[in-house]
Order: sequence, then C-alpha cells, then structure tokens
Amino acid sequence: MSNFNSADIAAFKDVWVFCEQREGKLMPTDFELISKGRDLANELGVNLCGLLLGGEGIESAAKELGGYGADKVIVCESPLLATYTTDGYAKVICDVIEDLKPEAFLIGATNIGRDLGPRCAATLHTGLTADCTHLDVDVEKYKAFLKTTSTMDVDNMKFDEGTHLKMTRPAFGGHLATIICPRFRPQMSTVRPGVMQRAPFDQAKADKVVVEKYPVELAASDLQTEVLEIVKAAKDLVDLTGAEVIVSVGRGIGKDVPTGIKLAEELAEALGGGVVGGSRAAVDAGWLSADHQVGQTGKTVRPKIYVALGISGAIQHLAGMQDSECIIAVNKNETAPIFEAADYGICGDLFKVVPMMIEALKAEKK
Repeated sequence: MSNFNSADIAAFKDVWVFCEQREGKLMPTDFELISKGRDLANELGVNLCGLLLGGEGIESAAKELGGYGADKVIVCESPLLATYTTDGYAKVICDVIEDLKPEAFLIGATNIGRDLGPRCAATLHTGLTADCTHLDVDVEKYKAFLKTTSTMDVDNMKFDEGTHLKMTRPAFGGHLATIICPRFRPQMSTVRPGVMQRAPFDQAKADKVVVEKYPVELAASDLQTEVLEIVKAAKDLVDLTGAEVIVSVGRGIGKDVPTGIKLAEELAEALGGGVVGGSRAAVDAGWLSADHQVGQTGKTVRPKIYVALGISGAIQHLAGMQDSECIIAVNKNETAPIFEAADYGICGDLFKVVPMMIEALKAEKK
C-alpha cells in the first residue's frame, strides 16, 4: 500500500471485471459484465480486462471471456484460490489492483460478489456502489436512461459532465439513486445479475484475447479460515433471469389469489414451460416469495415472452421487464401504464381472459 494512492486518479486506467468461477466453470454474470464493460471501455477509450482467480488449470477458462469483449484476461492461479475464501480472494485482488491500477472495477452482485466487494473497497480506500442495475459513462446516454425510467425533469437538471462512472441502483420507496465516485479510484460497483445484456459470442475475439498470468503471493497464513467441506443444498427457487417465458401477476389477482396464481401457472405452461413472476405488490402481499419478484427492487428479466396479468405497470416494474422481446398485458383498466409498454394488450378481467388464452393455445397445439 506504500505506493498506492487511491486519490491519485490520473494514475488509473482501464475497465476491469471480476470473473467469478465455481469449480472451474465461469458464471453467466461474467459474460454480462464483460459485455457491459466493453461498452464502457469503448466510451472511455481504454482496454477491458477480466480478472480471473482460481486453482490450477483455471487459465483454460480465460479465452471464453475474450469472446464477449475482453481485450485481456489476468489469471491468478494458486491451489489456495481453488475454493473461494474472503481473505484469500480479497488479498490477491487488492494486490493486483494496487499494482496495475484500473479506473473501474465491476463485480457481480452474487453471494460471493456481495462478500468480496466491500472488503476490497475498504482495503483500497475507495467507494463501492452495491447492487447496481445500470451503468453509464456518457452523459447523454445517462439522460436518455433517466427519461425512460424516472419521472424527473431531466432536461432542466444539472449533470456532472465528467467521465466518472454513473452507477445507478434501487433506493427506498422504489426510487433510483445514481452515485459517482469522483475523488477515488478504482470506481467499484457490484452489479445485479441479469440486468446487463450479454453480447453475442465472437470466436475471433476469443482467439485474439491476451491471457496474462500474474504472480500470486498468497500463503496459508494469509487465510483466517479453512474450508473443510463444501455441502451443496438444493432449494426450490424460480429461475426468472434464465426463463424464456414469464407470466407475472399483480394486484389484479387480489379477489381470488389461489385461482390467479393457478391461471398464471397454466398459461406459463401452455406458452412453453414458462415460469411465474410477480410485481412487488404481489410479493409484499405474501402471495409469492421474493424470488418471483420482477422489477427495480426485484429481478431484471429479458424473456422472449412476458405476460403481465393484473399489473398496472408502475415505472419500477417496467424497469425490470421492458426489454422483453414480446410483452403481453391483460388488465381491466384501459388507462393502465402497462399498455404503453406492451406489444399486445387485452383490456378485460384476467379471470375471464386467461382461461380463453389457455384454451386457444391448447387448441393450437392439437
């Protein structure tokens, strides 16, 4: 740390992404962050670098990151990194950052990322914005984002015109908060899985990526914990971020919640093995568990088909599903905002409309 000064912002350059792996396999969030990092690096005119830690042989996974946009992948390989530990990973990451000085460092907001990010930020004496759902450098792009996701008078607001990373995350009451870190580097954020669009894989880029091994200085004495055993437990959770079809329910099922959820399940199945999601109102009411929530304070999804049943379309919900390929809305209120975002809208009672939709889909398959 003697030669590291987080306030000397001129000494920092390039965008980095922490690439999480489990048992040698890269996580989907890595590809999302590399794809977004590519956009940010292009706007800043710098390189994009993936940082990959793991046990012996982890270098073999590095090339794939180039296929999504990484110019270089720094590989830190050690038997002590084969299994994640906070102390081991934080020390190695901070050592590399202190030496090579990236200006931005992105981490997935996974269980590991949420544990790792704050420890690294505190060690490096810089800031961290947690659970981000949007990242921008360019001011005009940031303004365009605000116009579609907030009710603020963007045209009459004063903005920081620098190239600081603008890190947006959900705030209390369903609002958005954007944070910048103008005085320290690296600018760090953990990013919610599923919110960034993954770029198409490019084999030519994968072949060109530079893979660089970094000399790891890590001893068993650096670790305060020892992993004796890894026990995997299966938990029945809905996978919204990976679903191609999602049928979500909102306050509109309130008059008969069990029937409303059952209809959503049947419609999801009829559409091709989809899953059931819900608005914040449905989750807060206890009708669905939190892993079903779609929206600014839930999960951000991009399915091929998104059906909104009895959801009014508050801006916080739209922020979580507006990039779906096809949006179908059923609501008895003809002025519901959801219709503005929908590709197809049906104004009617969902308890009457959905059974007809299910029957029509079943008849189509016969």
